[in-house]
Amino acid sequence: QVQLVESGGGLVQAGGSLRLSCAASGRTFSSYAMGWFRQAPGKEREFVAAISWSAGNTYYKDSVKGRFTISRDNAKNTVALQMSSLKPEDTAIYYCAARTNYGLGVQPDDYDYWGQGTQVTVSS
Repeated sequence: QVQLVESGGGLVQAGGSLRLSCAASGRTFSSYAMGWFRQAPGKEREFVAAISWSAGNTYYKDSVKGRFTISRDNAKNTVALQMSSLKPEDTAIYYCAARTNYGLGVQPDDYDYWGQGTQVTVSS
């Protein structure tokens, strides 16, 4: 069982930056691929970024490439999403997720554990 708790969301102006963090419980965190998803009002949850258990592989949604960076610290059981050059369309609830199967996943169903989410609002 893994419990995930996100933090770091907030209100920021367009062009600004935020750093989201996800703290995980459980001794097997380092064996899980991790992902970030987001869900805007009235829209489906969508993939943002993923990182392999070793941090050797990362994958991003096209619209966030070059602006967002996913990272992890297995010693601290944390995964982060550094977001810069934020746009109003980045406004959403951001979720951290853990995947127990091998490889990176880009669909919500690929992930087994979810955090409660943190709100990110980007004003124009």
